[in-house]
Amino acid sequence: MAVESERWLRHYPKEIKPEYDYEEKPLYSYLIEAKERYPEKAALHFLGKEMTYKEVHEDAIRLAHQLMAMGISKGDRIAIMLPNSPQGVIAYYAALMAGAVVVQTNPLYVERELEHQLADSGAKIIICLDLVYPKVARVQGKTNLEKVIVTGIPDYLPFPKNLLYPLVQKKKKQPMPKIMFTDSVRAFDDVIRTGDLMYKPVEVDAKEDLALLQYTGGTTGPAKGVMLTHHNLIANTIQSSHWMYRTKYGEEAILGVLPFFHVYGMTIVMNLSIMYVSKMIILPTFNAKETLKTIEKQKPTLFPGAPTMYIALINHPDIQKFDLSSIETCISGSAPLPVEIQEKFERLTGGKLVEGYGLSEASPVTHCNLIWDRRIPGSIGLPYPNTQAKILSAETGEEAEVNEVGELMVKGPQVMRGYWRRPEVTNKVLKDGWLLTGDMGYMDEEGYFYIVDRKKDMIIASGFNIYPREVEEVLFEHPDVMEAAIIGVPDKYRGETVKAFVVLKKGKTLDEKDLERHCRKRLAAYKIPRIYEFREELPKTMVGKVLKRSLEAEERRKASTGV
Repeated sequence: MAVESERWLRHYPKEIKPEYDYEEKPLYSYLIEAKERYPEKAALHFLGKEMTYKEVHEDAIRLAHQLMAMGISKGDRIAIMLPNSPQGVIAYYAALMAGAVVVQTNPLYVERELEHQLADSGAKIIICLDLVYPKVARVQGKTNLEKVIVTGIPDYLPFPKNLLYPLVQKKKKQPMPKIMFTDSVRAFDDVIRTGDLMYKPVEVDAKEDLALLQYTGGTTGPAKGVMLTHHNLIANTIQSSHWMYRTKYGEEAILGVLPFFHVYGMTIVMNLSIMYVSKMIILPTFNAKETLKTIEKQKPTLFPGAPTMYIALINHPDIQKFDLSSIETCISGSAPLPVEIQEKFERLTGGKLVEGYGLSEASPVTHCNLIWDRRIPGSIGLPYPNTQAKILSAETGEEAEVNEVGELMVKGPQVMRGYWRRPEVTNKVLKDGWLLTGDMGYMDEEGYFYIVDRKKDMIIASGFNIYPREVEEVLFEHPDVMEAAIIGVPDKYRGETVKAFVVLKKGKTLDEKDLERHCRKRLAAYKIPRIYEFREELPKTMVGKVLKRSLEAEERRKASTGV
């Protein structure tokens, strides 16, 4: 528990308490309560179709009943491989109602990644999109999968979009795959129709029973399943709701463009929306123009996102044509938020955009800047209620001094149980309830925290420690730079040197000398990039995080092949 002596608590506004009690109940209970209190309120909006809380609850109950009829027992794993969609929300809560553990699976996974996750989790059923079914079918024999439930985007589209969708896909040269339905391969809508509305959800122990295996990592070894309980996810959702203390129960509209298979989108969009009986405005993928249109038409009040999303929006040539004034609150996560982007987005919308921090192992949020009170640009803000944080000194192994860079450690009700079937790895990152995050940072005199970079991303050039985030911030300050990423590349003399990947704003031209002059005014000489590469775009995850490992892999290939 956070204690009153922690220096950051003095900055908490009166509306936020240092500690809260968290209800010991299943995560799915919030959907049941929403249905009972506001059955006819809009729960989901998806490409023109709306569903009420009653409708979402009924479909979830019917699906849960059928999952049990298919042989699911309490504690079994059910994989969900869907984009943001009503089916994704329904499947998530249905799996929990059946007493199962959800395994969120990225629809973009290649077969190798999919096979590892399904085999490692031991999932018995997967609920997937028809477009990815061929991948599932090819790996099924190497896993424990017994049943596959297949759905398509048209299943929850309004008329006539549901009829036109296959034609649009064919035009895009992405025709719908032909699927032979059997006892082991079922259609989602057929399963829903045969479900029993009188089904009673399985009782779970919120503190002990797992709700989610969230796979993470994979850059330094096989992806690991983060074990999160119902209590972990409820605690983090409640912590987030108290942080956004001006949100109104039953009155908000939340833009759901962050992928729900990512723990950030799952908690801050899906779970928070259901808990607060909000309207969830769902987009299956992020497209800047479609997002601008949706904001103007559907008028979301909350827009959790990632820096690359905000960057794409503010640089869209038509942004001035859209009314974005409904947006009141945005919390940015998954990657550092450049100060320039924060300030410009706030000017364009009139809303508040603040940076938060988290990781899958903490459900995910542990820190955030205050939304309506004092915030410090460039900081990740203050620890959440009931959350302790400290910096571990690399030199002494003890708690670091103020402003000393070290590894961030956190402790709180949102911290994971451990890694699925990996006790040795768990013991390396969990110490007496404290989670070693792997992120390097520091705390200032007032208790605000800062991340300087991932421990593994730190560049050591000629003996100097260089943190990519600092260099990226400087590049973002240049008015012609839209995106930037910094990595370390091998150097015979320095050991490593700094390489910058830069995406320019449309119609702008720069060369290496321009950027070097810009950096030289703002950085010590050893931090200035020695190599620049200009690109049309950077590789990213679906949540918008730049895939530095892909850039590093490219550099390794170049070094080994000379090309």
